[in-house]
Amino acid sequence: MMNKSAYWLDLAEYDLSAAAVMLNGKRFIYVGFMCHQTIEKALKAVIARDCKEDESPPKTHDLSKLAIAAGLIDVMSEEQIKFLEYLNPLNIEARYPEFRQRLLSVLSVERCRRIMAETEDLLCWIKNRL
Repeated sequence: MMNKSAYWLDLAEYDLSAAAVMLNGKRFIYVGFMCHQTIEKALKAVIARDCKEDESPPKTHDLSKLAIAAGLIDVMSEEQIKFLEYLNPLNIEARYPEFRQRLLSVLSVERCRRIMAETEDLLCWIKNRL
């Protein structure tokens, strides 16, 4: 059986690959959503590493709160923290129709490629802290 930390990290990697599929299919809203999910699950992997057997990471999607709970916020760069703040609304906004048009107007192929690259960098950084 996989330990809890490995479980969350496996999900993070899966979501990152799903983001790449969405990018290739020009489903830009879901690139941001899946990148958010990638970082959320990577942070939960760090939290899970330190959880007791019967505990789980917090049931929140707020990346800043998760980074605090993981004990990483104080060692993150300003750019990493700003990226968390950038990703945070993409989790919610991708779900609701009132945000759809606004998201579509700002998410281009180039922007999504940047989001993917920054997500990969941050995922690697988080994994190095495991």
